[in-house]
This record gives sequence, structure tokens and C-alpha cells, in this order.
Amino acid sequence: MAEPFKNMINAEVVRAIGHHLQRADPGLDRRGFEARALAGLDALELKARVLHVADALVTVLPTDVDRAAGLLEASLGPPGEGDDLGALRTSAMGLAGWAVWPLTEAIARIALDAPERGLAALHAMTQRMTAEFAIRPFIVRHPALSFATLGRWLTDPSAHVRRLVSEGSRPRLPWGLRLQALVQDPSPTLPLLAALQDDPSEYVRRSVANHLNDIARDHPARIGEWLVRHLPGASAERRALLRHASRTLIKQGDAAVLAAWGLGQAFRGEAFWSVAPARVAIGGELTLKLQLRSTSPKPQRLVIDYAVHHMKANGSTSPKVFKGWTLELGPREERALERRHSFKLVTTRKYHPGAHAVDLRINGKLLAEAAFHLAFTPSAKNTSEST
Repeated sequence: MAEPFKNMINAEVVRAIGHHLQRADPGLDRRGFEARALAGLDALELKARVLHVADALVTVLPTDVDRAAGLLEASLGPPGEGDDLGALRTSAMGLAGWAVWPLTEAIARIALDAPERGLAALHAMTQRMTAEFAIRPFIVRHPALSFATLGRWLTDPSAHVRRLVSEGSRPRLPWGLRLQALVQDPSPTLPLLAALQDDPSEYVRRSVANHLNDIARDHPARIGEWLVRHLPGASAERRALLRHASRTLIKQGDAAVLAAWGLGQAFRGEAFWSVAPARVAIGGELTLKLQLRSTSPKPQRLVIDYAVHHMKANGSTSPKVFKGWTLELGPREERALERRHSFKLVTTRKYHPGAHAVDLRINGKLLAEAAFHLAFTPSAKNTSEST
């Protein structure tokens, strides 16, 4: 079984932070920091651990913001190169990787009223471990200064800094403080995304795609307009970015986005849709089968998705759309497609027994539906109820 993410912030990491802080400032109360940081740490989940260690840091850092930020910067190891921060680890040269996350949160606590100094520290830290969460309070409190700074970082030689421009300002970053002003009006970030969408780093471009997909949730028309402006003549790399950015609206059948991708036409032909078995246990699999028969004399580009209508605790159902197939169906071609859908227990979804449905969507249009019954096994019931 994979190691739980929460264990990435552990006693060894706390002691490494203490060691490198004391290396930078021999007078630092290392013992006091470690005692506070380790107290109750094991009982916490990942983000709570990060914030707990950050709180412990704040208690031992100098009260002068510049000195405190300088001490944290001095504890850092060499910056990451290229796109991969995952390989960064704390070493004798200083802190890197997971150990830096609590440092970024400490900066968000101590430097919010000294934003230029705080942003400079995050610029250094994001090159050792992303500062995408810690920068968000600065954007809320000091939007003009923050966006001016992000604008300067567009041409930074570090891909990690350029990625922070996009990732740190995402309106709905998972695990991050929601930037409600940008949820309501994403205009301040659009010039930044336009500048980064052809970045040489795939790591940066992937962040831009996810940022645009965030915007799509609240302003779908903006994404349709973006595609009209930026898709014609796009490079293969930009097309891949824009396709990833369009994924939610393609699933939802947004007419403007489908049209931009040449997918707005209704399927011409017949679709035979079935699922088996009729009764599936939680933890099991459902087999989805689709038989397509084109009646068109021309090829058809098809994006085929399906939605599982999950039973909720109150007896109603809620659809969740999943990617099926993307293909070109030839003139009058017949094609059989099949895939399996798993009901393996996961922490992000709780299953409820009862009647479920799976509908078929081709180019955003609902074409067919099939039903099945989801049932508990005793072991699945016990596991689900404990999550």
C-alpha cells in the first residue's frame, strides 16, 4: 500500500527543519520549535500538519520580518532545475521538497503586512517546493502589488516561478484558499495566462490548462471566446493545452466549445448502449458496451462520454461525467467499443446502494441510458461507513 501523503510531514522532516534553521542561526530555539511542532503531529492530516509546523515556526522566528524571512531563505537547499520538483529532497545543503511547505505557510503568516518581502521569499521557496498555497493570502490582501509581481515573474528563468504565476492565482485551486474575487471576475489573470500558454515548459502549460478549466466552471463563455481567439493556427503544444482546458465544457456539451473543436454536429447514425451485469457490488466493475452504426456519407469526429448517476443518501441521484472515447467514425462505419467502470472504494466518493443509471453522451448530446443496481457486500459496507 502506498504511503499516506500525510506522512510526508513527519518527525524526520521537523528535525531537518530545526537542523537547517539552527545552521543558519545558531541562536535559534531549535528545541522549542521541535517540541511544539512534534506535539500532536501524528494525529493530524497532511494540510493540518503543514499548518501546525508553520505555527511552531512562527513562535521561534525573529519578530523582524526581514530577518525572519532571511533566516528561512538561508535554510534552503539549491533550487530545482527543469520541470521536476518531485525529485527534490532535503540534504546537507539545505531544505527542499516537502520540508519547505511549512516555511511558505510561515511566510504567509509573518509577512502579510510586508508583502514585497514576503513575495520575494516565496519566489525563492517555490523553486524548492511550490508556494501556490501561501501566495494566495497576498493576492487577497494586496491584489495590485501581487499581480504586478506576477507580471514580472512571467519571464523568470525558473519554470517553477513561472508556474506559480498561473497555479498560485487559480480561482479554485484544490486545497487552496478560494480567490473569490477571481471566481467572480477572472480578468486580472487572463493576460498572465495568454503570456504563459506557449511557455516552453510543459509543467507551466499544464497549470495554465487547469487554470482555464477553473474559469470554465464559472464563466464558460470566456473559454469559448478564448478558443476562438487562440485555437486557430495553434501549435501542437498549445492545442494540447487548450484541449485539456476544454475538458469540463466538452463533457457538459457546451455548444461554443464543441463548435470550436469541430465537434458541434450531432451524431448521424445509431447507437446501441448496454451495461452489465444488471447488479454489481461495490468494489466490483461494470462493463459498458457501445455499438455505433454511422448513416453519414462523411467521416464524423466524435467525443463520447458517459455519466454515472450515483445514488445519494437522500435517495436522489447525482450525475458524474467520465471520459469514454474520442474517435473518427468513417462513412457508414460500424464500430464496437467496450470499457470497464470500477466501483472500487475511494476516499473521494461514498457509494450508496440502489438503482443507478449510466447515460451515453456523443458530442455533448444525450443519446441513450441504461440501468443497473449497486449493492453492498458486507465488507464494502463496513469500509464505506468508516470513511
